[in-house]
Amino acid sequence: MHRFLLHNDNVRDTTEHLLTPGQVGLLNGWGVFSTLRVFEGSLYAYPRHWARMKRDAELLHVPFPESPDWLKERLLRLVEANGAQNSTLRVAVVRNKGGMFESPGLATEFDLIAFTKDLKDWGTSARLALAPKTRHADHVFAGTKMLSWSFNLVLLEEANQRGYDEVVLLNERGEVSECTSANLFAVFGSRVVTPPLNSGCLPGVTRALLLEEIRVPGITVEEATLLPADLEKADEVFMTSSTRDLLPVAEIETLSLRPASASQDVQARLLSAFRATFGKF
Repeated sequence: MHRFLLHNDNVRDTTEHLLTPGQVGLLNGWGVFSTLRVFEGSLYAYPRHWARMKRDAELLHVPFPESPDWLKERLLRLVEANGAQNSTLRVAVVRNKGGMFESPGLATEFDLIAFTKDLKDWGTSARLALAPKTRHADHVFAGTKMLSWSFNLVLLEEANQRGYDEVVLLNERGEVSECTSANLFAVFGSRVVTPPLNSGCLPGVTRALLLEEIRVPGITVEEATLLPADLEKADEVFMTSSTRDLLPVAEIETLSLRPASASQDVQARLLSAFRATFGKF
């Protein structure tokens, strides 16, 4: 993490004590967040991150900034303070009031908190564990990116302890949903498939860009239900997120993925087209 953080209207040193224990959002994970890619000083795909956070905040009854420009101006101020022109930015909006343990004297309905850090090197591919019944597709809050993230952190930590980089999460129907912090895609010839939102997956920004914006001649990208057995039939499997871009999957626990082939270039072509949009959205 870089030296400075954003707390409401002010850029502050990360060593300062700024929060109150009785802020209901901090005690209960009542808030929303997003992770953005900072590219040459700009917030990549910011309007999509804003729209998703606002939608989730409304669903979760979290007070939220009224103007996307208000939030953007403050985030860019943090980027400048940290000299974080090419970095990862995490922004959270935390609900402050509500419940029987609310602190007295809270002046604001929410706290805005943001950090930047250096881009992570994810390597050239990932090894994934497999976890059944870890997404509830029919839950009213499925696909919501909320601060209550501990289930994901536990699943990821357990996978890391067993030598894996991430986890394929299956829903109650045994369908592929997502990873703890990434979406999944499978390649079948020139057809690229990702689980639909009714699988319980998060509507990732990179996922949406591949479905709606990125166009590569001869390649189609669409939603379709995927089972673990389908991943074994795929020519390629890759994961996407704002920090990973498009990262190939080399192994999935208990599954027999097809070996990599020099002729398999769909992921590489999509990655090239995706990176060409940096600075455009």
